[in-house]
Amino acid sequence: MKQPTGDIAGTAPAERPHVAPDATTGSNRREFVAAGAASLLALGGMPALRLQRTDHDLVIRRGTIFDGRGGEGVEGDVAITGGNIVAIGRSLSAKGREEIDARGLAVAPGFIDIHSHADGSLDEDPRAESVVRQGVTTIVAGQDGSSRAWGDESGAGSFATYFGRRDASGASVNVACMVGLGTVRARVVGDDDRPATPAELARMASLVERALRDGACGASSGLEYTPGAFAPSAELIALCRPLAARGLPYATHMRNEDDQLLDAIDESIAVARGARCPLQISHLKTQGPRNWDKLDLVFRRIEESRRAGLDVTFDRYPYTAYQTGLTNLFPVWSRDGGSAAFLKRLDDVPVAARIRTETLGKVELIGGWDNVLVASVRASEDRAAEGKRLGTYAASLGAEPYAVAVALLRRSDLNVGMVGFAMSEDNLDRILAHPLAMVCSDGGSFAVEGPTRRGSPHPRGLGTFPRVLGRYVRERKALTLADAIHKMTAAPAARLRIAHRGRLVTGFAADVVVFDPATVADRATYESPFQYPVGISTVVVNGAVALHAGERRPGAQGRALRAKG
Repeated sequence: MKQPTGDIAGTAPAERPHVAPDATTGSNRREFVAAGAASLLALGGMPALRLQRTDHDLVIRRGTIFDGRGGEGVEGDVAITGGNIVAIGRSLSAKGREEIDARGLAVAPGFIDIHSHADGSLDEDPRAESVVRQGVTTIVAGQDGSSRAWGDESGAGSFATYFGRRDASGASVNVACMVGLGTVRARVVGDDDRPATPAELARMASLVERALRDGACGASSGLEYTPGAFAPSAELIALCRPLAARGLPYATHMRNEDDQLLDAIDESIAVARGARCPLQISHLKTQGPRNWDKLDLVFRRIEESRRAGLDVTFDRYPYTAYQTGLTNLFPVWSRDGGSAAFLKRLDDVPVAARIRTETLGKVELIGGWDNVLVASVRASEDRAAEGKRLGTYAASLGAEPYAVAVALLRRSDLNVGMVGFAMSEDNLDRILAHPLAMVCSDGGSFAVEGPTRRGSPHPRGLGTFPRVLGRYVRERKALTLADAIHKMTAAPAARLRIAHRGRLVTGFAADVVVFDPATVADRATYESPFQYPVGISTVVVNGAVALHAGERRPGAQGRALRAKG
């Protein structure tokens, strides 16, 4: 299928002004955010509008406006009425019922988290504190092959029901959602490692088609997890074919991200090519020091595929550690049949010996048991393990780490989360800076108090977007401020066909973030994750101020965002 030309945000390269390599430097904050404004105005990128004197709900004054397309900032005002952006320009004469002074600050579209798990706690804590405080106004759920948007076993109307619940929930962020192919397989085939029958495959395809009609923004797979790992490429191709006519992507947590990384890239490309749909590689990484030098080969495969006509992009979070379930250290074959079957194999001496050998090989790949941090447990008697490196924790018990890992899994019915330290920061610089990259958190929603303060989560759930802006734009200069904003806004909106979001233009929904490029930073760490970022002063969701001057406000409500495929 012939793919559209232009950049990943759907705008032709000629529309995006050159971004100076030193755009993140300057003698003071005002120079930092205003660099290049005059050049963009000369291109006609942000003309002032002539308006009658009428009141608006909100006017953000004198900020440096980044419209999301990747161009440099322009000083001006943004007027908002009825949940929409109604005017943008220099020194707008009309007044707002509320006015926010953004002098010296960047004004950008609300960030879109293209790979999020934050919908898992929105019902128990609709504030979405750690999401909003990062400047994120839209999350894209249904990732890694797992979607919560299902009703009864047949799946009839499930995405419609899910979106209706999100519209009515009062949560503070917008939610888009993919259909998880692992969830589809679990409902139709179950947890067993076997091919789907023709009738089962037809039923799975109908569930995907129904979800897309209801507004799902793509399909996702989690091929390191069960039962998604049991799906052959032919099944994935069949289930992704409904994406093609809509131009929506297949987003994949690939089958492998370490020793077989290149084979996994090839499979992902083959699935998208076979289904004739776009491809989104989730949280692209080269895992384990012995695989760090494969990044050039990864980029080469992706770029060659694009030259051959395949629409492929990827996303990544700004950390060198990942988070997953502790069972992911154990071989996929040992998890065939679900939890009970896995635990039974651990009691079968010859089989258990093979599981142990393969698991220790995986641990060696990432550098040992102290590169495994216990993020969460279900069993209350094991709470002391949360936030501890597994090797050190096992030593404190006078026990062998593998035995401790198995015991933790048994007592928590396999519900143990882990953080693994296995990636290169130099590679991370290159991945984030790549023209085809977007920014994701791959994280949940948390708060420093309340029901979502639990466990010891990966800091990405509280710091991803400020960390990109602070560490990778301002400090490491891996990418420019304008490009980082583009990767967080217009690029994911266009990728997922989310209408009227991701840009600051008149007529679009008023999702806006105001931040200080000179101070914005993450504060959450692996050792102390429950800390909000700094430097983000205002967040507006659908025209309502959700955050201002560090204080949350009631009344901001997100919506379900249905793809326009």
